[in-house]
Amino acid sequence: MTSNDSPVWLITGCSTGIGRQIAIAALKKGYRVVLTARNSKTLTDLQAAYSEQSIAIDLDITKPEQVKQAVAAADRAFGRIDVLVNNAGYGYLAAIEEGDESEVRAMFETNFFGALATVRAVLPQMRQRRSGYIINISSQAGLMSNPGTAFYSSTKFALEGLTEGLCRELAPFGIRVSAVEPGPFRTDFSGRSLKQIKNPMDDYSATVGARRAMIEAYHDSMPGDPRRAGEAIVALYDLAEPPLQLLLGRPVYEAYRKKLDGVIASLDKWESVTLGADFTPEELASNRGQVASEL
Repeated sequence: MTSNDSPVWLITGCSTGIGRQIAIAALKKGYRVVLTARNSKTLTDLQAAYSEQSIAIDLDITKPEQVKQAVAAADRAFGRIDVLVNNAGYGYLAAIEEGDESEVRAMFETNFFGALATVRAVLPQMRQRRSGYIINISSQAGLMSNPGTAFYSSTKFALEGLTEGLCRELAPFGIRVSAVEPGPFRTDFSGRSLKQIKNPMDDYSATVGARRAMIEAYHDSMPGDPRRAGEAIVALYDLAEPPLQLLLGRPVYEAYRKKLDGVIASLDKWESVTLGADFTPEELASNRGQVASEL
């Protein structure tokens, strides 16, 4: 049963996919939810089904004024925001050489700067209350980069860095922070929502082209269940110490473990070179305070 004490969630990108499933899971738990999408008409059915515990508003996170209006609307309706879920985002498939810079910048505006804007908009009230939870929906691409999706990975790597630093900055205020990294899920992300260049270069057919074909073939058989993802993300709220990173799905779990094994192997292989870049203990003792210079 919903009450005035139930937590208030603001979720971006609720129209489809994992964002919608996060909203449904939160509503079913009795939480109050601020449903957002660039076109809030896509949320009419959901808001009507939970009319007493939700509001639906237009929110394009690349527009600062709309971000402020969304936070103000949440405050008017429910008095506060306890949980921010930054879910809005999209992908772009292109080789580094062939990518359109304007498309890349636009994707950064949504995937990184838009998320940053919502974080900064809710932080004053969370910091004042000394409580709150920020969940940034990252991606498998935020942990590893592949041909064709390096631009997208760059946006998510940036979000990962923001999340990690934010977690440490906000810990003294009792504000929790997590990043969630879904692998391949059965959503529109790799279909309708995925932007691509119109005329790919033949020279990249063996790398970017092969990955494009794999994504297209895999689209309708992704192993990840968006409903289960939404439920797992909402369940984080009940944890006193939620994980900084939560990977979702076997593919990302196995791929990331493989990457980490490679990182450890590389550290071991190049350890002597890495450590050899420092002053020796004797040099530090005799040259303390000196700064190296080159002619």
